[in-house]
Amino acid sequence: MPRAVLDMTDRRLVWAMPDWVPQELEEALPGGWELVVIDEETDGSGDGITRVAPSVLAAVAKAELYFGFGIPAELLEAGPGLKWVHSGAAGVGKSLSPRMLESPVIFTNSACVHAPPIAETVLGMILFFFRGLDFAVEGQGRGEWLVDRFYAADAPIRELPESTIGILGFGGIGSEVARRVSSLGAHVIALKRRIPKGAQHDLEPVSGGGSLSSDIELLHGRKGFERLLCESDVLVLTAPLTPETRGIMDGEAISKMKEGAILINVARGKLVDEEALVKALQGGWLRGAGLDVFSEEPLPPGHPLWELKNVILTPHVSAVTRGFWRRETDLIVGNMARFFDGAPLEEWENVVDKRAGY
Repeated sequence: MPRAVLDMTDRRLVWAMPDWVPQELEEALPGGWELVVIDEETDGSGDGITRVAPSVLAAVAKAELYFGFGIPAELLEAGPGLKWVHSGAAGVGKSLSPRMLESPVIFTNSACVHAPPIAETVLGMILFFFRGLDFAVEGQGRGEWLVDRFYAADAPIRELPESTIGILGFGGIGSEVARRVSSLGAHVIALKRRIPKGAQHDLEPVSGGGSLSSDIELLHGRKGFERLLCESDVLVLTAPLTPETRGIMDGEAISKMKEGAILINVARGKLVDEEALVKALQGGWLRGAGLDVFSEEPLPPGHPLWELKNVILTPHVSAVTRGFWRRETDLIVGNMARFFDGAPLEEWENVVDKRAGY
């Protein structure tokens, strides 16, 4: 009997899998298929892959489909008949083992599923600085009615319609950020790795189509990156961690950002040179930083980022939501229909480009 394995019993209570999820997946399987549900706890934080349980390896030995949090190499080795594997995590770095790169198995992830709550976190961080809430928090902590920073001639208080929001990485998360801030009047410039359709050269902006606002420009290439740095009042990092993006926001890149700009990172900590970021924040070159991810997690005690008043930190929780399972189940069921219909991969959702790393 052909088999699908569901291994998504997350240990974190807010991510607890509702009973209707396996029911809907079972109903989506053709007659004669078996759904094996693993009830041992796993962990979908980060890129997933927190354990390889013997029960899981035994279950995938005869499976064609696997749904879990991350895809360890041991799982692929234990399941020689696997044809499609899906990760409930957005990040895929830990799943791209040499075994995965060599395997013909279809690999999908959940980047778009996590995008709405992450985008709302970004919006909150932008408004935190734009409306001077960091000054208000400081005054409240000191028990003082601090208004001087708000009333000063150079007060860094601003509105979204007078601002340019730059987005580095225009995938599922980046596009959700763009939709939110552009709907509130901000101009958006976003850098894509792949050349947008219609672009003729390295600097040409391409207006967003479909459901995207006409006030969203898509950029690409090195010159597009340079423009992103020098024009953005807020630079939001939503790109995956790849060899090309690792350390992309180094000291040189940060120095090219607008004076008084804000850096927000909800992607991966290793995109940023944290030492250079700290210097830019301490020296006043940057207005502030909103950080959900860090080079080392948890962020070590005593790290200077803890002490900076112009930084807001969240402990890699920007994706937390109670809306995950509806979107996740719809994604899996939709791709399940494509799998059984034999649809070409270009019609699937969230197929990971193993070589590109996202």
